[in-house]
Amino acid sequence: MTLLGRKLFREVWHLRGQMLAVAAVVACGISVFVAMKSVEHSLASTRLRYYAEERFADVFLGLKRAPLSMVDKALVIEGVAAARGRIVADVTLDVSGLSEPATGRLLSMPDHRRPVLNDLVLVEGRYFEAGQVDEVIASRPFMEANGLDVGDRIGAVINGRWSSLRIVGTALSPEYIYEVQPGGFFPDNRRFGVFWMSRSALASALDMEGAFNDLSVQLSRDASEAEVLTRLDHMFRRYGGVGAYGRGDHFSDRFIADEIRQVGIQVTVLPTIFLCVGAFLLNIVLRRLVSTQRQQVAVMKAMGYTNIEIGLHYLGYALLPVSVGALAGTLTGLWLGRGLTAVYSDFYNFAELYFMFRASDVLLSVLLSFAAAIGGAYGAVRSVVSLPPAEGMRPEAPSSGGLGVLDRSGVSTRFSIPVRLILRNIERRPFKSAISSLMIAFSLAILVAGRYGYDAVSYMMFTEFSNKHREDVTVMFNEPRSRAVGYELAAFEGVVEQELYREEPARLVCGHRSRRQVIQGIERSDGIRRLLDARNEPYRLPRHGLLLTTTLATSLGASPGDTLDVEFLQGERRHARVVLQDTIDELLGLSAYMHLAELEKAAGASGVVSAASLRLDAAYSAQLFSRLKELPGVAGVTMLKAMKESFEEVIARSTITSTLLLTVFAGILAFAVVYNGARISLSERGRELSSLRVLGYTRREIALMLLGEQVVLTIAAIPFGFGLGMLLSYLLALSLSSELYRMPLVFMPVNFVFAFFVIVLVALISGVIVKRSMDRLDLIAVLKTRE
Repeated sequence: MTLLGRKLFREVWHLRGQMLAVAAVVACGISVFVAMKSVEHSLASTRLRYYAEERFADVFLGLKRAPLSMVDKALVIEGVAAARGRIVADVTLDVSGLSEPATGRLLSMPDHRRPVLNDLVLVEGRYFEAGQVDEVIASRPFMEANGLDVGDRIGAVINGRWSSLRIVGTALSPEYIYEVQPGGFFPDNRRFGVFWMSRSALASALDMEGAFNDLSVQLSRDASEAEVLTRLDHMFRRYGGVGAYGRGDHFSDRFIADEIRQVGIQVTVLPTIFLCVGAFLLNIVLRRLVSTQRQQVAVMKAMGYTNIEIGLHYLGYALLPVSVGALAGTLTGLWLGRGLTAVYSDFYNFAELYFMFRASDVLLSVLLSFAAAIGGAYGAVRSVVSLPPAEGMRPEAPSSGGLGVLDRSGVSTRFSIPVRLILRNIERRPFKSAISSLMIAFSLAILVAGRYGYDAVSYMMFTEFSNKHREDVTVMFNEPRSRAVGYELAAFEGVVEQELYREEPARLVCGHRSRRQVIQGIERSDGIRRLLDARNEPYRLPRHGLLLTTTLATSLGASPGDTLDVEFLQGERRHARVVLQDTIDELLGLSAYMHLAELEKAAGASGVVSAASLRLDAAYSAQLFSRLKELPGVAGVTMLKAMKESFEEVIARSTITSTLLLTVFAGILAFAVVYNGARISLSERGRELSSLRVLGYTRREIALMLLGEQVVLTIAAIPFGFGLGMLLSYLLALSLSSELYRMPLVFMPVNFVFAFFVIVLVALISGVIVKRSMDRLDLIAVLKTRE
């Protein structure tokens, strides 16, 4: 090893505390980058692989009823590579151990196992046996949530008839990676499940022999999706087609795609902050090191070392800790990425969520860390190589003196000498003090923004489950029913209040833009189900015209006052021109509303409804649930309270993980900044503080002068950090919002208190460590006059 190499390692060991702090910050940034990049790549790759292996369709079409011969005609359409007609039906289930009625979606599968579009992955059990009409394969999330085993039976009302179904297998499907009830948004695996049944058995139960009511299409490589959708709509119009849509509008795929996009956003934010802080710490450490080694630099130049050799030597002070941090961060990131991937496997129903990482991501993380090191060290190294030997042999000129603002104004005289020294030191190094405070503020910002997601989701849940939806049960009918069904439901013992509404699938057209959208017809906006905007404020439904959510109106390029063409996709398939009266900012989904009477005029078939919202007397709920399980004509029942509890459980698990990680990372960041700042102040002011000790000041007073500066900077950082956290949360809200949901900008006071105590605790720990180093100072060695 060369002389410069030995000098490098010796002095890095001497500065090991500060260097480890730098390495820890870099490791945090790299670990987040590698972990989230790995998760992003794992989700995206697994999704594509899953779709390819199980032949997930590209286009979907629901319809009333069509003969199987129409599948062959769909294959003639240019761009269609494969097509599959199947039977789909939603039914009410009676599950052992569950008092409430559950909802099942029945999907037909070939009587004999063969590859088909939207295939299933058999996880446990077996496929159907020929001639067994009561056998079904159930989705794994439903089985696990209800504690069911292969061989158990469940009851179902299929086409108005009670049936006992035997579960012979457990499976998953690419169609239901995110498994939610139709019309829902949050998963409730206990009360909703997907079931696959042999085609002959399901066709017999639903009187659908030789027919189908759902079409899946796979496109050829060079197909035009828009053209295929248009041709399918035209071909199946007479069969009650409700509008073909592509994979991008499939609810499960859209949810997964949004999740992958959000992970990609997180890849850029946190690593950028950590690497910037690491560069800052390296800069101040190296500048201090260079200032104390001016004479050594001059001697090295006098001995014949070139500027390049000296510059590379001091650059090594930056590259060494960053290399350690990059290595530790990469290993931690791979471990963390694997753990997060396992967490995602609990939320999404992949047959197997593969953990994958790319060597290019690891290489990029290393390059980013070295770029941060070089960026942080550039100024210090440049000052080294530009230092003439003769000038370096002299001690560094002191900074300009003179009275500061506090001294000239006389304000400083009101404070004690220790406090005066603290304020003077901050005032004489304004840039360094401001940057140090900014770095601490970033730690606070990470804590605030990290908890923002939980605040936003909690607010969304409160708005949806407590204020907007106040029903206990929603009953959905498999066919439009007359309003007389309201009297039938109201007669059930335990029904306190009931409210009917209608849903009509339609195509909304504004200029050259169009969207396939369900229009909800409601009689009032302040009943059991209320209209609320993003600020949780009530909204009154216009008596005439159309009301759209702001996101839907924006996607259509429509503004209040515009006239939209509305093509209803079922029943009489009427066309109407409806004025957009207003827009409403809702948090979840895309919605279109009309007054029920107005919807009846536009769509026809007056006096019919699609569903009913019920408020129940808890004392009679068990009896009512038993009646609902056997009620014919019901496609599904949703339980608001159960859905809320299920979602809260999912959010609680994810929040604990993310909060713990962000707290640790933000704590490391704050510790590194405060500790390095105090250590550098100690090295810069060691002579001054030792002189004060000789003059009679106690260790406590000296510690106050040294650490007081960091206390002031930390206090100054708190309000700024809160502001930065709110700004970062706002940017996250903009970037994470999608058509499926809009993130509200809300903050809970408890999270600011939590962030405050974390920063204070970290500052105290770093202060204790630095004070121990100060107490061990050799006064005689420090006070020796430099030659």
